[in-house]
Amino acid sequence: GFARSGWLPAEFVEGGPFGLSLLHPYELFGLAGLDPISHSLFWSLFANIGLLIGLSLFRPLSVVEQIQANRFVDVFQEGSDRLDTYTWQGTATVSQLQSLVGRFLGVARAEREFAAYAEAQGMALERDPNADPNVVSFAERLLAGAIGAASSRVMVSSVVGGEALSLKGVMEILDETSQVREYSRRLEQKSRELEAATQDLRTANVRLKELDRLKDEFVSTVSHELRTPLTSIRAFSEILEQNPEMDVEQRQGFLQIVVKETERLTRLINEVLDLAKIESGNMDWKLEALDLRDLVNESVAAVGQLLREREVALSQEMPSQPAAVLADRDRITQVVINLLSNAAKFCESKQGQILVRITDSSKEFKVEIRDNGPGIPRDHVEHIFEKFHQVSDEQAGKPKGTGLGLAISQRIVEHHGGRIWVESTGPDGTTFAFVLPETTGPEPEVAAQ
Repeated sequence: GFARSGWLPAEFVEGGPFGLSLLHPYELFGLAGLDPISHSLFWSLFANIGLLIGLSLFRPLSVVEQIQANRFVDVFQEGSDRLDTYTWQGTATVSQLQSLVGRFLGVARAEREFAAYAEAQGMALERDPNADPNVVSFAERLLAGAIGAASSRVMVSSVVGGEALSLKGVMEILDETSQVREYSRRLEQKSRELEAATQDLRTANVRLKELDRLKDEFVSTVSHELRTPLTSIRAFSEILEQNPEMDVEQRQGFLQIVVKETERLTRLINEVLDLAKIESGNMDWKLEALDLRDLVNESVAAVGQLLREREVALSQEMPSQPAAVLADRDRITQVVINLLSNAAKFCESKQGQILVRITDSSKEFKVEIRDNGPGIPRDHVEHIFEKFHQVSDEQAGKPKGTGLGLAISQRIVEHHGGRIWVESTGPDGTTFAFVLPETTGPEPEVAAQ
């Protein structure tokens, strides 16, 4: 084709490459009398078949290839049990073969297999103790299912010929055993991976169900918490509207209730929004080097009015050196204010005492807020940081709040790389504590000022 199209000179076709007539394209090695298509087909088949036979002769067979070859060669032999009959010169008895098979498959199974074979072939093995090649092949096939083809061939040959196990036979057994072990190892690994994936899916499914349940509870609780102040605001507003001649003092009291319920509603909405931002990762954090002592002092000043109203005494224990942390000023202040407010609410009026302490331990600062209130019941401790979970005060009734303060505080502290927990609780009061990592940066500007 190249010569006819002009890519090669005409002498390439007429005289052969380099002038060698044996390489003439249409009379290669003197084969003449064929058209070009038949000529090319003959040499293509010749080359491919030659390479196939040559490589097959010089390359050793694998275990799988050996089994497939035996099945292919014996496919037209009569009887399904004549799978691997070979020529052998030794002698063997049926009892010897049955005993050999029994070592690997068990005596009872070996007896059943040989009895079924004899019945299928119409033979009486007990009357003819000498085993013919077909019985030998049957025994070899039974062993191959347990120890592999090469190993079964070697074991049966040692019994049939009465010969000792050769080095080549030992190597074949070792090679096949290693292949079987590697295959078993891979199956075991795949099985473990499948079990792990199944367990992960099962865990994910349980987690999804739990999240769905929490979502339903969250929506239900938020709806209830929103409806309660709205109902109160509407009720007192209607009373004020329908009674324009109401006493001024009573009117002022109703207006105060409306204002407090409005503040409660606003606080609930803000906390729900804060919690949603934190959990979705959309909260805007402004981290800076701060002195934790200053944050605690600012928080104490913020709740000063509440402490004065309830006549609760507050004391502080601060380190002499700056407590340098990398934190968001507003968020950490929010945490401290929430803990102080809770302590003030649970303390008994005129007898309450709150202690705020900062300690330095192992590259982190610990903030403790302790009160002498009635404490938290044991059955509430493990749920204290859950959303909308509140603990009632038997003396003062249900405290004002939304039940989101501690849940938000926990997420804020954990975002800063710290942790928060209830350290002690009981009849003598409750202690909340949280830690923040100590910063290794420059001194806080607030503390320096």
